[in-house]
Amino acid sequence: MKKLRKTGLVFFPAFDWAISPTHPEREERLLYTQDQVFEEGLLDFDNIVEYKPGLATIEDINRIHICVPDARSVITESHLISAGGAITAAEKVLAGEVDNAFALVRPPGHHAMRVVHGARGFCNINIEAVMIEHFRRKHGHRRVAVIDTDCHHGDGTQDIYWHDPDTLYISIHQDGRTLYPGSGFPDEFGGPNALGTTINIPLPPETSDEGFLYVLEELILPILSEFKPDLVINSAGQDNHYTDPITNMRFSAQGYARLNERLNPDIAVLEGGYSIEGALPYVNVGIILAMAGLDYSHVREPDYNTGAIRQSDDITRHIREVSTDVLDLWKKRRTFKAGIVKGAKYARRNRNIYYDTDGIQEQQEETVRICDDCGGFIAIDSMASTGNRVYAVIIPSRSCDLCRLEGEKHYASINKAKMGVHYLVFQDRDRDIYLVQ
Repeated sequence: MKKLRKTGLVFFPAFDWAISPTHPEREERLLYTQDQVFEEGLLDFDNIVEYKPGLATIEDINRIHICVPDARSVITESHLISAGGAITAAEKVLAGEVDNAFALVRPPGHHAMRVVHGARGFCNINIEAVMIEHFRRKHGHRRVAVIDTDCHHGDGTQDIYWHDPDTLYISIHQDGRTLYPGSGFPDEFGGPNALGTTINIPLPPETSDEGFLYVLEELILPILSEFKPDLVINSAGQDNHYTDPITNMRFSAQGYARLNERLNPDIAVLEGGYSIEGALPYVNVGIILAMAGLDYSHVREPDYNTGAIRQSDDITRHIREVSTDVLDLWKKRRTFKAGIVKGAKYARRNRNIYYDTDGIQEQQEETVRICDDCGGFIAIDSMASTGNRVYAVIIPSRSCDLCRLEGEKHYASINKAKMGVHYLVFQDRDRDIYLVQ
């Protein structure tokens, strides 16, 4: 017998927001799921409860993002409700009203990075990150693991938590050499103060249930067991499905359900998935039943055929090799810092970031103070093709006294006019301060 769990559901189809009327990212993505949930009678189960989404605030966004020129210029009300729906799901879990919760909301968010000049990958703000920092602020610090099962690498979530030793980000996705955003390789392993808390598992096209579940059992679950998070979050993209029009994988509704049963997330938040009729209603019903501890064995797509979606032996071998290599990196993570840092006080990285949805190009230089006691204060110099230049100084959560002092001194030393900066930002996570000059 499965163990029944009380599961909260939060729906928000975002009727007034779409990339375009015929774009895959439109309200029908969730309307078919809602119909399926009602038709299957899922809300008749005593242990499945629906909640209305709340409303995130601008302060929630500013706690995690540097929006240029400001948060309201890059979002709509639908983004506040989508993030608010994720927050509602987390609040119901943390209050003990439910054992777990699934936020079936849109717009999605996992491609939105720390600095936001516009939309990329259909994402304006990172709704999981907004949710995480909201509950950390309200309920105290939590050690969090985010397992991103979207077919596209969640480069935004990776960027936001690159320097956070208390947030484990694991992304399982189609190999970036074959799919947007072209990132998410095993050597992307976290910043110098958080080595090993970013784990990327690129899988070859045409990976099926067998491959995904192998990676879960042999790689993800052992890492989670060692990391010991207080909360596990599934960034639940559903575009690995074999019918998805913009990807090349072979995952099924049964596979998604089994993955969530074994992963047992505290919170799931919907990300991508664009087979609106052929996949999403069945995948979401399977996930809901699995999270609730109910039988999902009858959930099948109309065209489901195990033989047609079986992965090849070559793919199986490749996945096992990737899993072995990534697990080996994880086991050696503590030996890497001395070799990478080599006595330096600061680490820098320069990046070119493309906002495919809005057609914006960003050049960014990020500097982090190397620290053994916290995530290190961060300085970001960002120039976008829109003409906007922002310089941000960020004091991390649970900052040590030295990083705080150096970060505050650095912020005070910046001459905005001399640098040619349009917006000078100070973001202090511990004290919940966000200042813009």
